[in-house]
Amino acid sequence: MTLATLSDVLQPAQKGGYAVPGLVCLGWEDMRAYVAAAEAERAPVILQAGPSCRAHTPLPVLGAMMRYLAESVDVPVVVHLDHGYTLEECRAALDAGFTSLMYDGSRKPLAQNIDETARVAALAHAAGISCEGEIGFVGYAGGDASAGTDPAEAAQFARESGVDAMAISVGNVHLQTDHEGGLDEPRIRAIEAATNVPLVIHGGSGVPYAQRAALAAGSRIVKFNIGTELRMAFGRALREAVNADPGRYDRVAILKETHDPVMEAARAVIRNLGASGRG
Repeated sequence: MTLATLSDVLQPAQKGGYAVPGLVCLGWEDMRAYVAAAEAERAPVILQAGPSCRAHTPLPVLGAMMRYLAESVDVPVVVHLDHGYTLEECRAALDAGFTSLMYDGSRKPLAQNIDETARVAALAHAAGISCEGEIGFVGYAGGDASAGTDPAEAAQFARESGVDAMAISVGNVHLQTDHEGGLDEPRIRAIEAATNVPLVIHGGSGVPYAQRAALAAGSRIVKFNIGTELRMAFGRALREAVNADPGRYDRVAILKETHDPVMEAARAVIRNLGASGRG
């Protein structure tokens, strides 16, 4: 069994000059492909259950599926709650076997965010697992705008919340479907100068590949969350499978054809972050 906590995989990444992908899961087909990709690349991987995933499948089911997959391979697999919004939700994920809890209080005033995140961090650490927090709101493509992370607030947040990893807002955007943006590297360096907590980028799909690779190798950003580009790979494969034979209705046969394209897309993400051979 290779079930791991977030700290188990991020601490070596920070020392080794690479980043670990936080792969956003929506169901069995993609999470299975992600674990197959990690095993093929001999890399650690973080399976993430975000709000849309949890709206579709209950936390206990997700925890069981992800833990089963972790037991099926011999590379580190983290079972991670992404964007938990309440202490109760984080506790439910802990009870469901998750090994990492991400509490998102980024929309709240700094003091409230610190206080609530610290409670989740204490809950996680008492159980021997990890906690990620977020300081500076990361917006959404076509939706709410981002509020960039203030380096001084990041230092206070890291110091007082007790998180094991800190998600920051430095030009990244959730649900971006192209790679034409770019992260604010001077702001990243200012945050790095203020704290030594491992850093996380949400909305990593919108970051240009070259910048992702460079920051993975040469910054304290050790986790990039990747969802949109993998969902796009799944969607393309599913459309091809459905359209190839309009008379076919067997969902298992159709969904099976998404496995290899999604696995290859996930392998490309792993290689781009320098995580291959690190598992």
